[in-house]
Amino acid sequence: MSVATAVGESTDPTPDVPAATLAAGRRRGTTVLAPLLLVAVLIAAWQALADLRHIDPIVLPAPSDVATAAWDDRSLLFDGLLRTTSIVLAGIVIAAALGVLVGAALHRSPTARRAVEPLLVGSQAIPIPVLAPLLVIWLGFGLAPQLVLVVVVAFFPVAVATRDALASLDPETDLVLRNLGASGWQRVRLVELRGALPGIVTGLRLAVVFAVIGAVFADSTGSTATTAADPTSTGGLGRIVQDAIPQLATDRAFAAIVLLAALALVLFWSLGAAERRLDPTSPRSLRRTP
Repeated sequence: MSVATAVGESTDPTPDVPAATLAAGRRRGTTVLAPLLLVAVLIAAWQALADLRHIDPIVLPAPSDVATAAWDDRSLLFDGLLRTTSIVLAGIVIAAALGVLVGAALHRSPTARRAVEPLLVGSQAIPIPVLAPLLVIWLGFGLAPQLVLVVVVAFFPVAVATRDALASLDPETDLVLRNLGASGWQRVRLVELRGALPGIVTGLRLAVVFAVIGAVFADSTGSTATTAADPTSTGGLGRIVQDAIPQLATDRAFAAIVLLAALALVLFWSLGAAERRLDPTSPRSLRRTP
């Protein structure tokens, strides 16, 4: 018996392709259309509320006003989106690498777990609005404090998810591979990484949402302001939101918030798609298999 067979690689025959394709297409259509329909209903209700109640657009701009502001300020918003995306992606990459390494260390060493876990939990109890200005004082304005803040808020869910995912693996599988003469790298590749991947991706999907939140606070403290006379800024969408409120440009602030939500959703869904491609046996992949 080979090592690959020992870890349970599937040898099932391929299902009927036309039926499988049709069923998968229906599920994908439902997955896409259901949230789009809900968003359309919410936008229609929002527009009707703004029109019928004659709400001051400074208090609650209508979706049409937000769309107009998004188009008028498209250059400013696009530049802010690029800056925020670059900070979030860089922070997620660093947080993922550190989180997986620390999570694996916590799993393998009870001593490290007892020593490090209280520090990890305590670091997450520090409010972001308190930590952000402190990082600016320590590191100055610019990229460094923004990147560190994103890493801090995104690191914890990856580390905890990695530790829990490794702890949930069946130890007997590792024992079987040892008896078959598998090397340490083979055991890590075929058992630990493969088995823990769904849990790690779950931690990453939570981390990208936290990373976007962290990037917003990092923008508000670690970048220069936009003004009516000079709308340029070294910050991203978070800075645009903060500066738009005192300028009574609420529609611009809402447009930036919509882009932030869209960024978080794209990253969240992209990680799920990456997991299905990397590991067809993951729970999310199997739910899409007829």
